[in-house]
Amino acid sequence: MAFPPRLAHLATRSVVAAKLTPTYARAHHIDENEAAQRLSTALQGRLLTSLLEEAWLAMRGKSKRLTDEGLLEKVATTLRDRPMRPGRVAEPTPAWSAFLVLLDLEAGTASEAARRVMESPEGRQRAQDGLAEAGRFLAAELTRGR
Repeated sequence: MAFPPRLAHLATRSVVAAKLTPTYARAHHIDENEAAQRLSTALQGRLLTSLLEEAWLAMRGKSKRLTDEGLLEKVATTLRDRPMRPGRVAEPTPAWSAFLVLLDLEAGTASEAARRVMESPEGRQRAQDGLAEAGRFLAAELTRGR
């Protein structure tokens, strides 16, 4: 695991889903309740761990002054009062689109054609780029507090 265990205790599946719900709902033109349900399903497996790893890399790269413990305290402070606060809506990019397809694959709502595309070498690269971009977004959401 490339991130401290405490990060997973702070940024739980439901917290991460809350941060991603507005973007997912807007991209799929669905209401936020359905988006939250799909995200909860999608984040049950390995995707949550991968996303937290990318978020941790982004946090460490962005904040050279803070130690790992300081970063975790910043996340804890941000989440203290309103951990389920919805995240901002991310601007759509090709990388975000690839990440959204990954979420759909994990949630079981993507087509078989989408699965085949994401299994190609270019699809795997786009998926990795999308995961990195989503990790940066999540890092910003988890540290935007006080």
